[in-house]
Amino acid sequence: MNLYEILKDRNLLYQTTDEETLKKLLNEGKATVYCGTDPTADSLHIGHCVPCTILRRFQQAGHKVLILVGGATAAIGDPTGKTDMRPMLSREQLAHNIEGIKKAYSHFLDFDGENPAVIVNNADWFQGYDYVNFMRDVGVHFNVNKMITNEIYSKRMEEGGLTFFEMGYMLMQAYDFLHLNREYGCNIEWGGADQWGNIVAGTELGRKMNFLDGKNRVMVGATNPLLLTPEGKKMGKTEKGAIWIEKEKISAYDFYQGIYQTPDACVEMMYALFTDIPMVEVREMIKTNIVASKKRLAFEITKFIRGEADAIEAQNMSENLFASNSINKDNAPTFEFDMNENEIGVLDLLVNAKFVQSKGEARRLIEQNGLSMDGEVIKDATMSIKKEQLLDGILFKKGKKNYLLIKIK
Repeated sequence: MNLYEILKDRNLLYQTTDEETLKKLLNEGKATVYCGTDPTADSLHIGHCVPCTILRRFQQAGHKVLILVGGATAAIGDPTGKTDMRPMLSREQLAHNIEGIKKAYSHFLDFDGENPAVIVNNADWFQGYDYVNFMRDVGVHFNVNKMITNEIYSKRMEEGGLTFFEMGYMLMQAYDFLHLNREYGCNIEWGGADQWGNIVAGTELGRKMNFLDGKNRVMVGATNPLLLTPEGKKMGKTEKGAIWIEKEKISAYDFYQGIYQTPDACVEMMYALFTDIPMVEVREMIKTNIVASKKRLAFEITKFIRGEADAIEAQNMSENLFASNSINKDNAPTFEFDMNENEIGVLDLLVNAKFVQSKGEARRLIEQNGLSMDGEVIKDATMSIKKEQLLDGILFKKGKKNYLLIKIK
C-alpha cells in the first residue's frame, strides 16, 4: 500500500482541506510536511506523540519532514480548548524545553541519513519582524468576526476571556506555513484534529497570497483523529501521572503499565499509531481477546520507545506481580532516592516518588483506608518516616494492585 492508503486503512487521516491534492502528493512521494509543537515542557508524553507517529510514516515513504518548534508561538500559547491564558515562559525555559523536545522526537524520526528530518524554530523568522509590517502583510487577511467564531477560541471566550495577545496565535501559525512553503517548499501541514482552525487559517493565507502575487503555491492541511478516552480526555496520562517518552522521567514498569491501562476503546488506535502490525490482524486480535491485546500493545510500544530490554523487564515484572498474590520487596517496582534528612513526612515521600500526584490525593486515599505500608493501613497523614526505615525499603500499596518499594540509595 502507498502512504495514502496506509493512513486510510489505519484510520489516521481525519480531515483535509484538499483530499485529491493530498492523495496525489502522498502517492507521488514528493511531499514536504511539517508539524508544529510548542515547547511548553522539556519532553513529550505519549499523547503528544500522535502526530510524530504519522510523520514517521511520511519519512519512511520518502517524504521530507520538518518539525517546527514554536520558540515564538510558545511565548503566547495556543488558546485551543483552554479556559485560562497559558503562563508565559522565559527565553531560558523555552531554550531548555526545545532541546528536550528535539531528543524526544528522535524516537520517531531519523535526523541523519539520506532523508533527514529537519527541526526549525519560528523564533528565527519572527525575531526582528516589525509588528506594523507583520500586520500589513498578514493581519490584513484575517477577519476578526470570523476568527472569534472559530472553535479554537470558544472556551476562552465563554469562560476565561480572550486577550488580543492570544488572538495573534492563529496569525503566527498561519504565517509559519506560508514561510515554510516559501523557504522549504513545504506543501502539507499536519496536526491533531483540535488544530483544524489554525491549519485552515494557514491554507487560506496561502490562497490569498497566491492571488496577490500570482504564485501557485500548493498548501494542503490535514489532521489525524485525537486519541481520546471514553470520557473525552486526551490520552497520555494515568492516575500515576504522564506517560513520558524520556527514560529519566518514568520507569520502564510505569511506562509499560501506563500503556496497559489504555481504555479498551482506544486500543485499536494505539496499535494503528505506534505499531506496524496489519490492521486486519489487530482487529481480529482485539475481537478475540482484549486483555491479551493490551499486553501485547504494552510490550510493543515499550519496545519501540524504550528498547527491547526495558520491554522484557517491564513485562516480567508485571507478570510476577499480578500472576499471584505474592507481592514482596523482591519483585515490586522500586523508587530509590538520596536522603540527607533524618526523617521525611509520608505525604512528601509519596509525592516525591510519584506514587501519588499530590498530597491532596494521598490524604483522600488515607481517609478511605486506601494506602498501606508494609501491610499496615496508613491512618495518620502527618506521620513521618525515619531514614533507617528506608534502608531496606518500605513497600507501599495503593488501592488493590498498585505497589511501590521506596528506599534510599
